[in-house]
Amino acid sequence: QVQLVESGGGSGQPGGSLRLSCEYSGSIYDFYALAWFRQAPEKEREGVSCISGTDGSTYYADSVRGRFTIYRDDNKNTVYLQMNNLNPEDTAVYYCALGRDFGLQDGPVLAARSYDYWGQGTQVTVSS
Repeated sequence: QVQLVESGGGSGQPGGSLRLSCEYSGSIYDFYALAWFRQAPEKEREGVSCISGTDGSTYYADSVRGRFTIYRDDNKNTVYLQMNNLNPEDTAVYYCALGRDFGLQDGPVLAARSYDYWGQGTQVTVSS
């Protein structure tokens, strides 16, 4: 069983920064990828960013590219999402997800169906 636990959400101001963390544990696939998704009220879940557990390659949604950075610490089994230059449109519940590595998934790398395990979510609110 795989477990994912997010932390680091909270409130931020426009132009500010927050960092999310997700610690994962359990029977991880030999070749896996980690991702961050978000869901705002009355909107569909959106893929934000993902990273390969094999070679560290990354993908970003257009809406966050250049502002957000995903990275992982294998020693801590943790994936991070550094969010800079926040804006109110970033307000959402952010979810960490784990699935098979890029090229082994059933769908696009930032599609929810490509991931099998999910965290409980952490709220991020950006307002002045």
